[in-house]
Amino acid sequence: MDEITTAVDVQTLTVTINRPAKRNALTTAMYRELGTVLRQAEAARVVVLAGAGGAFSAGNDLGDFLDDFKANDAVREFQEAVLDTKAVLVAAVDGPAVGIGATVLLHCDLVYATERSYLQFPFVNIGLVPEFGSSLLLTQRIGRHRAAELLLFGDRVPAGKAQELGLVNEVLDDAEALEARLKDRVAALLAKPERSLEQTRKLVHDTIHAHDQMVRESQVFGELLDDPDTKARIQAMRR
Repeated sequence: MDEITTAVDVQTLTVTINRPAKRNALTTAMYRELGTVLRQAEAARVVVLAGAGGAFSAGNDLGDFLDDFKANDAVREFQEAVLDTKAVLVAAVDGPAVGIGATVLLHCDLVYATERSYLQFPFVNIGLVPEFGSSLLLTQRIGRHRAAELLLFGDRVPAGKAQELGLVNEVLDDAEALEARLKDRVAALLAKPERSLEQTRKLVHDTIHAHDQMVRESQVFGELLDDPDTKARIQAMRR
């Protein structure tokens, strides 16, 4: 079974993380495939990111953190591909969006979620720091105090609360309602002037500062991966 699947409909590319047995936790190979898919999506005006089997993504596969993860550039390739994407990026969240599964949503233009979904930024809980520019973007989005609360405690943020904070556009009852809403919103996007849509999206994104923050985060992230306490916490979570 392919762990990253794609489907093309007119000018819309749907990319689905398809590892439901592991709640769509991302491995090195999956990051690399996601980066490649996004880089090759030049004809798409809209890209929908989704997860299979009732989860968006549980974040990074913890096993990779114990295998010289910081020397692997697949994650950075994926992150850079997201930053460089010209298409409107829409997230379809059904279930948990944890770690990078939550931070990638900060780079999406539109985020739609089901009632059973939640976001979680658990980096501090396992001895790490936020990544993907989230320490900057989350603060910009919801303010320093609220961002600090989500990042320092790492608690789950239910979909309804995420919508109140401005991290989710709309919360739907279930997966069927989510699919119907996505179809409607994507059709509306495709009806807009192509160049205007692309340039407006570009103006909205603060990719320069996000990229710089990603570099800073990655340096600290790599250092903390070598910390014995972090390794012990990761091992404990894998049991």
